[in-house]
Amino acid sequence: MKLLIATHNPGKFQEIRAMLADLGAELVSLDELGVAQDFPEEGHSFEANALGKARFYHELSGLPTVADDSGIFVEALADELGVKTRRWGAGASATDEEWLTYFMERMALEKNRKAKFVCVAAYADEAQAVAFEGETHGVITEDVRVPVKPGIPLSSVFLSEGCATVYSALSEAEKNELSHRGKAFVQLLHFLAHV
Repeated sequence: MKLLIATHNPGKFQEIRAMLADLGAELVSLDELGVAQDFPEEGHSFEANALGKARFYHELSGLPTVADDSGIFVEALADELGVKTRRWGAGASATDEEWLTYFMERMALEKNRKAKFVCVAAYADEAQAVAFEGETHGVITEDVRVPVKPGIPLSSVFLSEGCATVYSALSEAEKNELSHRGKAFVQLLHFLAHV
């Protein structure tokens, strides 16, 4: 079985590939297939964007396709981020470092640093499209704790509840167990194992 992981984000691709490794499927990326098109994430929810993306790239490639959409909700910034996370602030064209610098400057004077990450993982093939959601609560640290990993800048400043270190300092297995993406994809993995 060949399965397309529909992202151009290298950090996300590595994480999703590791989470789906037990499937025993051949996991391919958009870049490996030479697919350059971007799906316009214009939905008003993570589920709408994830399902839309999975269907879009399934139709383009003809392969069963996995996609996700995720973002962060920060209490002090009300409804500013969420589904708009990567397009917010410094903008979608900013580097990870530029985006994170803008975000941390906005957070500098905030006492309330509570936040939650949400992810919806979706799967589409010719017969069906399904979605699964995961979320993780935590806080934004006051400084960048570890170097930024490509495509996932907030992982350097997000401290999950009950955890001693930020997402990006965790091992792959630890992060996949705790993270919003891990929680969504473990449900998807269970679904795919029974398809």
